[in-house]
Amino acid sequence: QVQLVESGGGLVQAGGSLGLSCAVVRSFFSINTMGWYRQAPGKQRELVATITTGVSTTYADSVKGRFTISRDNAKNMVYLQMNSLKPEDTGVYYCYSRIIKGRSEYDYWGPGTQVTVSS
Repeated sequence: QVQLVESGGGLVQAGGSLGLSCAVVRSFFSINTMGWYRQAPGKQRELVATITTGVSTTYADSVKGRFTISRDNAKNMVYLQMNSLKPEDTGVYYCYSRIIKGRSEYDYWGPGTQVTVSS
């Protein structure tokens, strides 16, 4: 059973930095796109950033220039470095991975890690 294990959330003051990590464990298949989504209280889950196997990246407009996504294909890991954090970045951050099994692709999610930015 494929599992995504996140780490690195926490509490930080506005203007500070946090780094998130996510490991895809027990995956014996190819991993395609990886990324991070977040969900603030009372809001829908939204894309933060994604990265393909070819390291092409996509960012939400609200985080461009402040967040950086990266991945280590050898370790099946994806990272999110968050700088210049704002209170509106507060939410539960979910790791995402699309895994290829034969001709099909499956989406997997981590349980989420809380990020709280105080003003």
